[in-house]
Amino acid sequence: MRAGPSQEEIRRHNLGTLLRHVHLGGPASRAVLADRMGLNRSTIMALTADLTAAGLVREELPKETGKAGRPSLVVRPESTRVYVLAFDVGVDRLVAARIGLGGVILDHRETVRAREGFELDDVVEVLVGFARQMVRKAKPDTVCVGVGAAVCGVVRRTDGMIRFGPNIGWVDQSFGEALDRKLDLGLPVSVGNDGNLGALAEHERGAGIGFQNLIYLHGDVGIGGGIIVGGKLLGGEGGYGGEVGHMVVNPDGLVCGCGSRGCLEAEVGERALLTAAGRHEMPDLIGREAVRAVVDAADRGDFVARDALHRVGDWLGIGVANLVNVFNPGLVIFGGMLREIYLGSAAQVRSRMRTNVLAVSRETVRLRTPALGDDATLVGAAELAFSEVLTSPLEVLARTTG
Repeated sequence: MRAGPSQEEIRRHNLGTLLRHVHLGGPASRAVLADRMGLNRSTIMALTADLTAAGLVREELPKETGKAGRPSLVVRPESTRVYVLAFDVGVDRLVAARIGLGGVILDHRETVRAREGFELDDVVEVLVGFARQMVRKAKPDTVCVGVGAAVCGVVRRTDGMIRFGPNIGWVDQSFGEALDRKLDLGLPVSVGNDGNLGALAEHERGAGIGFQNLIYLHGDVGIGGGIIVGGKLLGGEGGYGGEVGHMVVNPDGLVCGCGSRGCLEAEVGERALLTAAGRHEMPDLIGREAVRAVVDAADRGDFVARDALHRVGDWLGIGVANLVNVFNPGLVIFGGMLREIYLGSAAQVRSRMRTNVLAVSRETVRLRTPALGDDATLVGAAELAFSEVLTSPLEVLARTTG
């Protein structure tokens, strides 16, 4: 028989759980934390004392109580002291941020990239340059506890290798290893697919709070996604789950970058919309700005733009209907450039939902845009980087400050 958890294991679990509560939920009183965790106040007091001594949280009197008696101290994350480095590698842009405990963006860097010559060493060099600028700018008493990166490609989570990124031309690129080596911070570097991390961020901090089953769809030239089932990210056998962009919706349709035909990405992605709108030969207008231009033109009465948007929206609706029938989510979120496409073609998407989704699954599902906006994937990368300190807070702090 397996022995039960030791007192030390229970303590470590409780420390991580308490820190996660204030990291995701914001400042909370000892009384509230005791109620949430099902522990007595003396145990909460001991746990907060340990986290305070480590510099992970601080305790302070509430500003106003409105109640008689001694007020319960409020526990706050040390957002300006403890942080992670987060990166987002998109087709058109590279983003880096220093994000404090509690999800506070402390510093931010971004650059636009040309789509040609997407070399691994060049991408890593830019990100590392951003990281060094931000670390130098941070105060001496701050501590970095992790590094996370979101990438628009199929990622092997064990080592951060990009197995396949058709829209950036990467196949089996050792991104995680290269980033770790160049940063040389002695910290774990975690890499994830941008759609999966967008789903994680919206579930924990955005429009998906309170939903245990949701689908996040992300557009960045191609289409990706992340699926939350029972409150957990669906990873799949090899960690490659959520590649909804390569779900075939039109077997006789357009050729996709993956080599298949009629994938959701091929029928709904940027290229499909711009081609249908007659704007595919306008090299000065690409990416999200090009998508917004089509949506704006459709709003102003441009028949070609409107028809293109409606056609793409119809295929998007078919894809969403398939996903809702399979996973029965409570929420579908349209992120990245799909936000604009969905807002411009919501009628077509909802029409397909009415026609193609089982009535019992259609009853409760909601369609939304991301509460975190364009930062969803970046925030997801930060949450990936925070995962270790939220599991073993004192051990991680001891290692990073020792």
